Amino acid sequence: MPSLKEFRLRIASVKSTQKITKALQMVATAKLKRAQEAAQSARPYATRMASVIANLASGAQAGGGPKLIAGTGSDDVHLLVVMTSERGLAGGFNTNIVKLARTEIRRLQAAGKTVKILTIGKKGSDALKRVYGSLIVGHIDRRSERTVTASNAADIARQITDRFDAAEFDVATLIFARFKNLLTQIPTAMQLIPARPPADAPTVDLAGARYIYEPDEEAILEALLPRYLSTQILSALLETEAGFQGAQMTAMDNATRNAGDMIKSLQLRYNRARQAQITKELIEIISGAEAL
Repeated sequence: MPSLKEFRLRIASVKSTQKITKALQMVATAKLKRAQEAAQSARPYATRMASVIANLASGAQAGGGPKLIAGTGSDDVHLLVVMTSERGLAGGFNTNIVKLARTEIRRLQAAGKTVKILTIGKKGSDALKRVYGSLIVGHIDRRSERTVTASNAADIARQITDRFDAAEFDVATLIFARFKNLLTQIPTAMQLIPARPPADAPTVDLAGARYIYEPDEEAILEALLPRYLSTQILSALLETEAGFQGAQMTAMDNATRNAGDMIKSLQLRYNRARQAQITKELIEIISGAEAL
């Protein structure tokens, strides 16, 4: 059985850990509301932008239109943009995103496709490089960014489109976690290039009428598609930030509770060991007195 000193050191160590997890929980709680409001506020704009792109694309000539929506005519090379957080201590948040990325990689490789990976966030990069390090063609470090801004999303979108213009890939898919609530973040794969608005994007029922665009649909798409990519990436960044804060708050709350339970267990064992030592010393004293 450990000595009383070892019990005291262990209890002090767990209490120190509990203070850290409690502090992280409070920080995540303070940031969560703002991150959740930002993610929810971005959804209507992203949804409406997807609706506009869907309506314009349906009016463009089949197989025509800008390259960002028409594609290269091939789907041999796929770029997976894996978006995770820069920090850990968030339960299975990053693990679930990486798990979906690995599933997509295996599926594409089984179909004979060439896979390339662009990581956003340190945790995704660290997890994927262990097995798929040779597939990683780039990493976007966001540790210096305090908040998510539209300029951050525009920079990421520009890097992706530059790679597309350089013919480095045919299809780009963004993998991130969509925030649902504190306990649920849904890993999601969304195709970015060629631009494919979500199937549930609302469309306008024109009742047989047809819009006449000036300039034409292709010219409008040429101008809107880069902004559409930036909007979707901004929405994903906000969803990831809200999901991370929610996951970290929940994980640190559980860790704080577990630390409290461990402290109680260690304190009970310490008291029993101390009582046993006191009883032993009393027996020795009494035995010595009787011997005299």
